Amino acid sequence: MLGGQVPPERVVSFRPHTVLSVLGVILAVVAILQILWIARGVITWVFVALFLALAINPLVDWLQAKWVTRRSLAVAIASLAVLGGIAALAATFVPILVSQVNDFIDAVPGYVDDITRGRGRLGFLQDDYHIVDRVREAIESGGASRVLGFSGTAIAVTKGIIHIVVATIAITFMTFFMLLEGPNWVERFYGLLPEQSQARWRPVGRDIYRTVGGYVTGNLLISLIAGVSSTIVFWAVGLPYAVALGLLVAILDLIPLAGATLAAIIVTTVAALDSITSGVIVLVFFIAYQQVENHLLQPLVYGRTVQLSPLAVLISVLIGAEIAGVLGALGAIPVAGAVQIIIIDYLRNRRERLVARPEDVPPEELPAPG
Repeated sequence: MLGGQVPPERVVSFRPHTVLSVLGVILAVVAILQILWIARGVITWVFVALFLALAINPLVDWLQAKWVTRRSLAVAIASLAVLGGIAALAATFVPILVSQVNDFIDAVPGYVDDITRGRGRLGFLQDDYHIVDRVREAIESGGASRVLGFSGTAIAVTKGIIHIVVATIAITFMTFFMLLEGPNWVERFYGLLPEQSQARWRPVGRDIYRTVGGYVTGNLLISLIAGVSSTIVFWAVGLPYAVALGLLVAILDLIPLAGATLAAIIVTTVAALDSITSGVIVLVFFIAYQQVENHLLQPLVYGRTVQLSPLAVLISVLIGAEIAGVLGALGAIPVAGAVQIIIIDYLRNRRERLVARPEDVPPEELPAPG
């Protein structure tokens, strides 16, 4: 306040239309987030189907280029080939897997007896941690249903089986239709862009497809190699449940960074419980295999597709896992690769715009002289 004068009051007014528009946008965002949260299970199925479609699409493109011209026929042949391969693998390994799981179930009473009596390789659980006594106290205080969760178990198992069946059928059909209609959807998306922008975004889209598709296919291939090589080693050392443990290694190896290490810890522990020699051999195998995977397989598979630094991979995986768990960790690297492509394209176009027409660029965006 200067000279005793009171500064004039500034009144900011909003039109009712503006207020209603802002409230409408907020309510729409809240409604969309609520719908996404309710439909999170279906959204997970969609991402799994997209994952599979990107893995199968190179085979469809190869069939169209070499054998058939109609995409529908190429999709049908590729789908039948994949289903036939899965059926052949199931016919080969599922009986062995079921037999080994049954053997494990039959062996569980012996493990429980060893723990109860404090003997064998698992006896330390009773001697050091008094597991049996704690379980017995919990049963006496809360009943078996409280400890083992018997209440509603049959209903929960039934719902789980139905959910798996429905999810499998839905994902199968969604994968098929994504393969069949994917190019048309991409063209519709490009059709929404201004014609002068399509020349820029089509190469970006191709780079993103190459990155994501290469990562998906490569990740599946590396996991298959990890599972098969692990199963062979487990069989060679006479480890029980070799096929089941090899399948576990293949599934966990899909998870970037932590998956292979987690599989090594679990399987090495199981092998050590069988015999110290088996545990040492399996540990040495995992150490050697991870060196081969990290320094040979991953550079060969990902080197021309997902060009991310190790720090970017780690950060993206951690963020993805925090947002969506295992599914987020699986999708984090291709998403980060796609974001990197978009950022690189933006920076390249910005540099070209600065060089081509500096008079149209705001002064604050011009490069500093010298």
